[in-house]
Amino acid sequence: MTRRHAVVETSLGELLLVADHDGAVADPGLRDALCGIYFPGHWYPPDPDSTGNRVAAGEDRLFLAVGMQLAEYLAGDRRDFDLPVRTSGDAFSEQVWALLREIPYGETTTYGALAVALGNRNLAQRVGQCVGRNPVSIVIPCHRVVGADGSLTGFAGGLERKRKLLELEEPEAVSASRLF
Repeated sequence: MTRRHAVVETSLGELLLVADHDGAVADPGLRDALCGIYFPGHWYPPDPDSTGNRVAAGEDRLFLAVGMQLAEYLAGDRRDFDLPVRTSGDAFSEQVWALLREIPYGETTTYGALAVALGNRNLAQRVGQCVGRNPVSIVIPCHRVVGADGSLTGFAGGLERKRKLLELEEPEAVSASRLF
């Protein structure tokens, strides 16, 4: 497996993109996959030795697609991502990240609701740890998870970015009714 990384400028700041190429994967379309998106000041950044060589985002087919889709999403012109993604967490983390992918655009859920979906409401804290360590922010929408009372809680990219992402996805009727 060969890793590489690039940096793209977005309205949320420079994002570090990490991808790998796995020649052992049978399907050539899945050999290149996005395996990380990290914000400046990310709580759990990747080890610099694990990101591979830096490449120019505009000269790498996968990073070019990621950059374009992120730009469309942040402009309000995209709701879903069509990117090959590969995560490498433990079995529980993979279950949590799979549930995150199912949260519809413009909707939120809670850590507790995810724990219940996994079969044990007492797993909310463990779910929160996995959500916080989601390696592919935005594309795997961890920002759509809020506290039990609807409050904004931890986000590896910072609460201000989480707020911006949620406001971006907010239904028009809700945003029109806000006083701020």
